[in-house]
Amino acid sequence: MTTRKYEPLSPETVAERLGAIDAIRARAGDPAAWSVREVGDGNLNLVFIIDGPGGSVIAKQALPYVRLVGEGWPLPLKRAFFEYNALIRQEARDPGSVPEVFHFDEEQALVVMEFLSPHVILRHSLMAGKRHAGLGGVLGRFCARTLFRGSDLSMKTADRKADLALFAGNVELCDITENLVFSDPYFEAEMNRHTPQLDPIVAELRADIDLKIAAQHMKSAFATNAEAMLHGDLHTGSVMVSDSETRVIDPEFATYGPMGFDIGMLIANFLMAYFAQPGHAETEGSRADYQDWILSVVDEIWSEFSTEFTRLWREERHGILYERALFEDQGHDLGAEQARLDRLAAIWRDTLGFCGIEMHRRTLGLAHIAEYDQIADEALRAQCEARGLRLGRALAVRRATITSMDEVLDLARHINQETIL
Repeated sequence: MTTRKYEPLSPETVAERLGAIDAIRARAGDPAAWSVREVGDGNLNLVFIIDGPGGSVIAKQALPYVRLVGEGWPLPLKRAFFEYNALIRQEARDPGSVPEVFHFDEEQALVVMEFLSPHVILRHSLMAGKRHAGLGGVLGRFCARTLFRGSDLSMKTADRKADLALFAGNVELCDITENLVFSDPYFEAEMNRHTPQLDPIVAELRADIDLKIAAQHMKSAFATNAEAMLHGDLHTGSVMVSDSETRVIDPEFATYGPMGFDIGMLIANFLMAYFAQPGHAETEGSRADYQDWILSVVDEIWSEFSTEFTRLWREERHGILYERALFEDQGHDLGAEQARLDRLAAIWRDTLGFCGIEMHRRTLGLAHIAEYDQIADEALRAQCEARGLRLGRALAVRRATITSMDEVLDLARHINQETIL
């Protein structure tokens, strides 16, 4: 494929164009017997499932524009390069957490990878009211391992600087984040959309100076604090689950930024799923126990992140920050622990801020969540969304004074009982 100019694949051309690639044939078998389906339901890319006599693989190809919007919003193909490089780093830093990559073609903006089956997108599972044992632990450890091992706490100077330079090239997707997440929700941006019944709350939020300042503080942190390699778009739509396994997918927004960004976005999507449950309940109140389970997952994510971060701090802190020569080697073990607690406290504050802003942008901006959008009753949908907006505002503005996950979860429960509209 590398000898031809970039051309989008189609179900009809996949076998002819990919059939000669040994790594794909080895897993899917004879291309003459392939069955190909295009299943991309995201905002950006083409995604094909290739079923063959030997097995199945996923082929993901970038388009030269934002699929959600169309050719009027061009986007460079190089995002596939960043996704590939993020996947191989995530696999090295947390083995088994992401799909195995079989083939990468930079010219065709194509990544061919493991087909995860019988996995489903976590977002769909949350709408269906399905529980997954240990989910929060897996996600918390993924965040801790990929963020810690992709930071100055673990990496040597040359490796870290080279990685920073590589991912700094993901300019266009960073620009999407910087605008769609941190700015667009707070003014009448052209591509914004929201449930009409939210108009009074939208006006209130856009007049809220404290909130807009908080959003810009978080934007500044995202743009300037190159703390670790991020997934960049970690939410319940980029997690696939089965009864026994959890995998993380779609890191094409990978860049260097604050550790709290990934964790905050992930937790925000669980909290929005919590508020959305009345819209998917069979009868009023029938999802109350399931809502409690969602909050337990949020608690587990942060708890397991903190525990694994602590283990890595004590066992793998071999990078250029907080060197052991300054602390343990001089008998200052308590000093190292004080520094660890300081770092975790800073990550916690960032997590709350990014979490709050994500809850706003997924309700008021361009890219929404299915948990809200698939609630047919507009009045009920608006009530669920309004509660999420209320919590998001509190987390973003009060991030320096909320000190525990218990406070966050209690606040979510309290807001969930309110009639806001």
